[in-house]
Amino acid sequence: MAIKSGRHISYFTATSFIVASMIGTGVFTSLGYQLLNIQSIFPLLILWIIGGFIALTGSLTYGELGTVFPRSGGEYHLLGRVLHPSIGFAAGVVSATVGFTAPAVLAAIALGNYFNAVIPNLDESFIAFFVIMILHLIHMTSIKWGTIFQDISTIIKIGLIIVFIGFGFLFDNPQKISIYPNASDFLIIMSPSFAIGLVWVSYAYTGWNSVIYIASEISNPRKNITRTMVISTLLVMLLYVLLNYIFLYSTPMDLLTGQVEIGYIAGIQIFGEFGGLIMSGGISIILLSTISSYVYIGPRIMQIMGEDHWFLSLLKHKNSNNIPINAFWLQLILSISMIFTSSFEQILMYAGISLIMTTTLTVLSLFVLRYKEPELKRPYKVLGYPIVPLTFLVVNLWILYYSFLESIFESLISLGIITISIIGFNILKVRR
Repeated sequence: MAIKSGRHISYFTATSFIVASMIGTGVFTSLGYQLLNIQSIFPLLILWIIGGFIALTGSLTYGELGTVFPRSGGEYHLLGRVLHPSIGFAAGVVSATVGFTAPAVLAAIALGNYFNAVIPNLDESFIAFFVIMILHLIHMTSIKWGTIFQDISTIIKIGLIIVFIGFGFLFDNPQKISIYPNASDFLIIMSPSFAIGLVWVSYAYTGWNSVIYIASEISNPRKNITRTMVISTLLVMLLYVLLNYIFLYSTPMDLLTGQVEIGYIAGIQIFGEFGGLIMSGGISIILLSTISSYVYIGPRIMQIMGEDHWFLSLLKHKNSNNIPINAFWLQLILSISMIFTSSFEQILMYAGISLIMTTTLTVLSLFVLRYKEPELKRPYKVLGYPIVPLTFLVVNLWILYYSFLESIFESLISLGIITISIIGFNILKVRR
């Protein structure tokens, strides 16, 4: 029986959405790109610890905003309410396209690459297209079956990762590596290459805030929103650090450098050729869970935007199962177009920079809200205020500074999307 309305997403399912959103393309692909510029173990692992710490400070900050305004829509709703509707609209455009559609496509392309290792000569783009189609159909048909699929696939995902980490520690021919810093490591940590590496890592942690996009569907949101974000972020940070240590512990750096299929390459080292194929199949299942979470959440943002703006009113329509069907169709069209027109690395960099921009603005809005509405009822206040949100802002601004220096084209495209969205919003509002 379909779930018609109300807050039907439990604490466990909300947590599974966050974990599934976070653990996906980034952790199984980005190490290869990081190794192009960083060849030392300590700063590589510190990247993942700092990334987790940033996500944790963001989770604590978003927890206050999400419990004050427990409505779906994420940054679109929060920035529109606190700063200005045009800024919220721009954040909504980024979230709906770069924030969820692009990561779903990235995960689908990565899945195609990994699946191709199991069954060679299959076209990666066709595999990505097929997976995107099937998951859209599942989530367009039933909320109940969509959430059940999400819970089960996330449990399988965590189980597979724990098994891989366990076998990695038992590997009998490890690389001679040390986790302790050497004299040059601190210079690396302050370098532009490290900051760019944090863009990749920040993308891998994308999803720590995904519960706020479906806040209207979360049971007991004032209690569960913050709790799910913090617990999920801590769990994922632990898994990420261990996974990357195992990749480096088991596999020579030169085999990983510049490669996308990091898990497959490390799997061959640990399990042999056949085991590597099994590993690729397992990672394909892991990525399936990630794609599913993005496919589910993205249309909810579009639907909320459709409720608020006449020029997007088609997107607010729901079918008899309370599913935003038109928003799903739009996301599907955008996904398919990305699969066949953009490169993996380009999409990842656009997504990473754009999402850092919108999350930075959202955390900044907490200070604005505290100043403008000090008497507003706050069921939860961020721990360590103002140090925690300030830490998030300083680190993200540092990353953005070096992103503009080192990846100017991708940074300008990301800034352009936000600027055009703000201008377009104001033009359409005036015409109304």
